[in-house]
Amino acid sequence: TSSVELREKLAVQEADWASVGAEIARLPGVGEAAVLSTCNRFEIYVSTTDTMAGVREVREFLHRRSSAASRELKDHLFVLTGRACVWHALRVSGGLDSLVVGEGQILSQMKRCYEISTGEKGGAGKLLTRMFVTAVTAGKRVRSETGISKGGVSISSAAVELVERQCVGDVGLEVDQLDVAIIGAGKMGRLLVQHLTPRNVRSITLVNRGKERAQEIIDAFPQSPLKYAPIDDMLGAVERHHVTFACTGATEPILKAEELQRVVVRPTMLVDISVPRNIDDKGANQIPDCVAYNVDDLKAVVAANQAKRKKLTVEAEGVLREELQGFESWQQSLGTVPMITMLQTRAERIRAKELAKVDSKLGGLSVTEKETVDRITKGIVNKLLHGPMTQLRRVNDDEDRAHTVRKVAQMFNLEDQEDSEDDI
Repeated sequence: TSSVELREKLAVQEADWASVGAEIARLPGVGEAAVLSTCNRFEIYVSTTDTMAGVREVREFLHRRSSAASRELKDHLFVLTGRACVWHALRVSGGLDSLVVGEGQILSQMKRCYEISTGEKGGAGKLLTRMFVTAVTAGKRVRSETGISKGGVSISSAAVELVERQCVGDVGLEVDQLDVAIIGAGKMGRLLVQHLTPRNVRSITLVNRGKERAQEIIDAFPQSPLKYAPIDDMLGAVERHHVTFACTGATEPILKAEELQRVVVRPTMLVDISVPRNIDDKGANQIPDCVAYNVDDLKAVVAANQAKRKKLTVEAEGVLREELQGFESWQQSLGTVPMITMLQTRAERIRAKELAKVDSKLGGLSVTEKETVDRITKGIVNKLLHGPMTQLRRVNDDEDRAHTVRKVAQMFNLEDQEDSEDDI
């Protein structure tokens, strides 16, 4: 919903997801927070008791942290609350909200968001933790129970498809005649190799700072014409190859127009699938014989695949609704947790007092026999409480829940903190 320029201003590197999330969680209007920042989306998930105040605090925080103007943020940020927020998280994890519907990388990213935000330094609490667990579970179910992920769908596959469509027009060669360079040997680089290999490109060079990660990819695709080049040879690689993909974690362009001007000596395609961008695409497109693309240019490729996947999306949403219902049932039960705890505490206190009254009469019992008595009495109490606690958990409507809680409190005399004579 926003330009790549705005997304790169807001982008948070994965190493900083925890600290930024924790910082947002400390804002006056926010209780919990988590950050999800990828090549194609920037999202903040928060728990707050005052939606308007929480949103305002987060927006002001993003303005202070980035170079984005307040008006620019207000025009492009979207806000979803309550059920709509959870539904969105489920769709994201299921790959239904992705640029490429059904792509698998977002599930890994959502899982990583869960791990980081719920870690020791993260800003997620009980509510967001449960939401992320539900989202990750939903994402796994969608991929195992529907065909949404079949057919190799990802940002990387869309980028390769873009090159396949445009290479004749841009560089005058068929895809199997291309020499390709990939700057970056991370997950995106590996996926690019995976999708380029069956297209039989002439050669692929992995340009990376260290050889070890590049060598792992080379070993994983022995049938692919792969070789390694050090990062110092990055500009040389651009000069020698028809197509160069960029997919590093750099926070600013590593291929700049003034440098590209010197090395683009023949028709060249540059494809940047990173956010923040690795290539100065605007400057590169001013160079003769050079055509540069960024992630926003993949939308035309993706649109062609959307119609094919519409039926699968409907199936996937059926799975997501089941998970949404489960989350909402859990969330609604939170309103009765204090009453359930009080009921259990009161019952245990009565049980312990009754046992204490007859302790002298049980003096002849062995330790094992006393443990048996203790276990039996706990079992009796738990069975007696099972009915009212189940009823409390099943109440969904707020008004009904309040009424049921009051009735249970009166029935079991829970308004009084101390046991009455009747209890004993």
